[in-house]
Amino acid sequence: MIFGKKAIIALTGVSSRQVEHWATTGIVKPSIPAAGKGTRRGYSFKDLVALRVAKGLKDEGISLQKIRKALAYLRKNFPDVKEPLAELRFLSNGRDLFVLTDDPNVALDALKRHFVFSLALGEIIEGLQGELKKLAIPKEEKVMVEGREFTVVLTPDLEDGGFTVQCKEEPAAVSEGETEQEALDNIIDALELSLEHEREWQAAKGQESRAV
Repeated sequence: MIFGKKAIIALTGVSSRQVEHWATTGIVKPSIPAAGKGTRRGYSFKDLVALRVAKGLKDEGISLQKIRKALAYLRKNFPDVKEPLAELRFLSNGRDLFVLTDDPNVALDALKRHFVFSLALGEIIEGLQGELKKLAIPKEEKVMVEGREFTVVLTPDLEDGGFTVQCKEEPAAVSEGETEQEALDNIIDALELSLEHEREWQAAKGQESRAV
């Protein structure tokens, strides 16, 4: 799945500016190739994990300079690790950055035993998957149009952001919006238009019946 910027921000807590800056500086680049001319590279779930790990380290006081330095070391010395931030376990005391792998003998030389912070990759992946499921679940809302109650289904758009909305009673009534409220307002407009067309059709049908 390709994740759009709005979904990335919602799932990782990283700002739009940070996403762009970290891509430019090589901390986390989008790994999915562009689909063609005029399109941009996309972010995968693994990229989301890397973004959240980077944010966690930064929140613990590790500077971007130290993160970049650690990544340069890892990419040079562990070529089999394609995306260090998403594949390794990072440990920090708030000042220094340590990295462990499944092999206890493979670690940065600076590793010591006074850890006060541990960023567990498994927990991050599990948390992201849970948030992704919650974010993607469609939900039903009730709207009133011309005195009638309609049930509409809001579905988040994870790639482009915003929401699509469709009416259960009038499936042809479909709309979208940047926010839930905007999507609901737009579906109400669509339903009003649909009901107006229905009245016009009924009136035309009545005129045909009388003419016969």
